[in-house]
Amino acid sequence: MESAEKDLIVDVRSTEVSIALMENHRLIELNKESGKEGDSFSVGDVYLGKVKKLLPALNAAFVDIGDQKEAFIHYLDLGLFFRSYEEFVRKINPNTDAKALYSGIKLGPILEKEGRIENTLTVGQIIPVQIIKEPISTKGSRLTAEISLAGRNVVLLPFADKVSISQKIASKEEKRRLETLVKSILPKNYGAIIRTAAEGKTAAILDAEITTLIDKWENSWKKIARSKSVQLLFTEYSKTTTILRDLLNDSFTNIHVNDETVYDEIRKYISVISPEQEKIVKHYSSQTPIFDHFEVTRQIKSSFGKVVPIKQGAYLVIEHTEALNVIDVNSGTRNKNKEQEENTFDVNCYAAEEIARQMRLRDMGGIVIVDFIDMESNEHRTALYKKMVELMESDRAKHNVLPLTKFGLMQITRQRVRPVTEINTLEVCPVCHGTGKISSSVVIDEDIERKLACLVTEKGYRSLELRVGHILGSYLSRGIFNSIVSRWKKKYRCKIALTEVTDFTVLQHEFYNEKGDRLE
Repeated sequence: MESAEKDLIVDVRSTEVSIALMENHRLIELNKESGKEGDSFSVGDVYLGKVKKLLPALNAAFVDIGDQKEAFIHYLDLGLFFRSYEEFVRKINPNTDAKALYSGIKLGPILEKEGRIENTLTVGQIIPVQIIKEPISTKGSRLTAEISLAGRNVVLLPFADKVSISQKIASKEEKRRLETLVKSILPKNYGAIIRTAAEGKTAAILDAEITTLIDKWENSWKKIARSKSVQLLFTEYSKTTTILRDLLNDSFTNIHVNDETVYDEIRKYISVISPEQEKIVKHYSSQTPIFDHFEVTRQIKSSFGKVVPIKQGAYLVIEHTEALNVIDVNSGTRNKNKEQEENTFDVNCYAAEEIARQMRLRDMGGIVIVDFIDMESNEHRTALYKKMVELMESDRAKHNVLPLTKFGLMQITRQRVRPVTEINTLEVCPVCHGTGKISSSVVIDEDIERKLACLVTEKGYRSLELRVGHILGSYLSRGIFNSIVSRWKKKYRCKIALTEVTDFTVLQHEFYNEKGDRLE
């Protein structure tokens, strides 16, 4: 089967970075990250945490990592060599030779599998921890004390003594080569997991990546030595580079970025992990917002509502609850020329495709119950189950699909490491503020002209950009030589660039100066 064309669209704004993964120009994943480091508690972030409370009944503890909600760690997530981490944090100080201390610590004794949390941790103890599940609803982050630093080809494991290899690498010779190579590169007290992407990679590439990961871990030691207090030690790579690390393959065609700094960061990252693909990174510099140009905005608006259209009148109804997600499949107004059973099977197959996409797009986790339209044929029920399993294969999150029950329900479990993405696609009118009554659209041009007159005659602007929605844009530019905008240009002897913005509501309008600053 021919691999799909994948494009990554990166929209960098002052407050956040939005990352859209497109597959054959169709939105598959949407990620957002805060523009400021440390604003959020994300999977992979490593903290120095303080034990707040022991929970012997659960064999677990609550840990303060600086979030309002206390994080949770189970005894089994402390890791085999927790005592080595504990000793290192306890002994390191600004006067210590950190490298000598680290390599001099003995690995072991390993933590007993049947051990108790109250015999291992004490309230007030400072421990290094890593987030494995983000805060969801009323629950805080889930933690592990077994730190790992993921790269494109290798996952580095501090205080470990084994090198594991991905089962997906079939060749025994290649497995032996990689194991010998990585063992020869790793310093004392480091282990690693060799990822599938490492197959065929040279010693130089693996050496460069392992060195980068070790530097990242060792650079955090200064923070630990300086202050044994709750603090962020380091974050995972930005979501942009994390997505690249996990997804980058030969079928990745383009990465479009609208910010020069992030563009340089991504190019530099790709030059390390996959030098031959550096040319696929492209700097987007057009005036049209990047998400509008690649039709991401339009697809977000049509994909995140409660009701999601499928094909030929069929649609899904998606509900999120605290306990589970429910998806109802409806045939709608679909033409029923075919035999009823065949028609139902077709609708369910279309629905399965959209459901697999929606689960990735919204990052739905936990239990998902799908209410497919009832089918009589066992053959069709089995075929639908197989199709769903096949469609979910490209999903990176751990998941499990169960066959349909006799009531036509399918249960899917999907690993939940962060809250489900919810985007409100309903808009409150900026003019009526939800009352349902607005000023006549006939006088909107007078309102805009008053603002224009003030900006030109009182504040002295001679060149302006007017951003409006599509409907208002069409109204203002109607008529080539005698449009409303043309009349304004002549009347006020100024330049006016009219830009239509997909995100804007019906009568929304904003003025900007030549530098792109919004004018009130």
